[in-house]
Formats: sequence, C-alpha cells, structure tokens
Amino acid sequence: MTAPDFSFETAARARGLFRIAGLDEVGRGSLAGPVTAAAVILDPGRIPEGLNDSKALTAKRRLALDAAIRAVAEVSVAHASVEEIDRLNILRASHLAMERAVAGLRAPPDHLLIDGNMIPRGLTIPAEAVVKGDARVLSIAAASIVAKVARDAIMVDLAQQHPGYGWETNAGYGSKAHLQALQDFGVTPHHRRSFAPVHKML
Repeated sequence: MTAPDFSFETAARARGLFRIAGLDEVGRGSLAGPVTAAAVILDPGRIPEGLNDSKALTAKRRLALDAAIRAVAEVSVAHASVEEIDRLNILRASHLAMERAVAGLRAPPDHLLIDGNMIPRGLTIPAEAVVKGDARVLSIAAASIVAKVARDAIMVDLAQQHPGYGWETNAGYGSKAHLQALQDFGVTPHHRRSFAPVHKML
C-alpha cells in the first residue's frame, strides 16, 4: 500500500493556491452519535511524519498524530447532530459537517481537497473531490485522523452516559454487541432513528 503524498497540494500551489485544506468526515455509517468532519491546512515545511488514512492506524498512533497535526497545522472540527442526520439524511448531514469545518478555519482556504466523489453543495470555494483521498492526499489523511480522534472522544463520553452499547470501543457502529444491546436496552436519544437497524426497533 502506498502512503499518501503531497502531490495534489503541490499541483494546487503551482497554480497559485496556497491555503489548501484537506477535508474528511467520519461516522457516516455509525448507528449512533454525530457525524464529524475536519478541515486541515498543512504547512508544507512542517508535515508530521507518518500521516495515513486513519483506518490504517492504531488508536494510539492516531492520538499521537492528532497532537502532532494540531501543533503545526490549522485545524477545524465540526459536527452534524443526530437530529440533523435524521432530518436531512446522512449524506447531506455529513456535507453540512464539512461545510461547518471549512467555515471554522481562521480564514477561507484558496482550495479544498475533499475525500470521496462529491463536493458539498454549500461550499463556494474551489474544490476537488478525491476518491480514497484519505489514503492518497496528506491533507485529507490529516483531516481523517483529526476527525476520527474527535468523534471517538465524543462516543467515549456518550458511552459513560449510556453504558452497555459498547460505544467506547465500537464508536456507535453496528457491531454484534451494539445490535444486541439495542435489542436488550432499546433505543437511546443518541441513536439515528432513520437508520434501518434502529428504525426497525421503534
């Protein structure tokens, strides 16, 4: 597996675009909790070593890289709530979280590199979608790490309020233990009612 590189950013910089933000979201497939997005603008001269798709890293490594990214890069994290996910649909809600993450940066970026094959319609900044971007583009890899660490922390907090669902380990995804807990304990206010396994329980 090849590691992500800085070639997309370098190409944009060659066109005179210097504030380049990588954008990624996490939690789209989860049955509970918010969807979380991060926007990260890396400093080309201070890129932390070992950035990769958050899914390819251990939790401990993600935590260390999250701290390293925040120390040298411009970072914004944003969310869309369970209510918004149920009202809008998960795709639109994840795009809303991305739009909020971009809006949270110190100043608007010149260019966006977005994980996936779609550009959120609320973004007015020039952007390109990169399929499997978290494994190909360093800025997106950084965003994937920051978003995952932020969302995992939220799910650990929620797990303390609602023990038994295993959110501290499954992050709200539909693991066997989580699905069993839904049967045993029922639906919490943090479950996404529009998602089939939860909807069936209501």
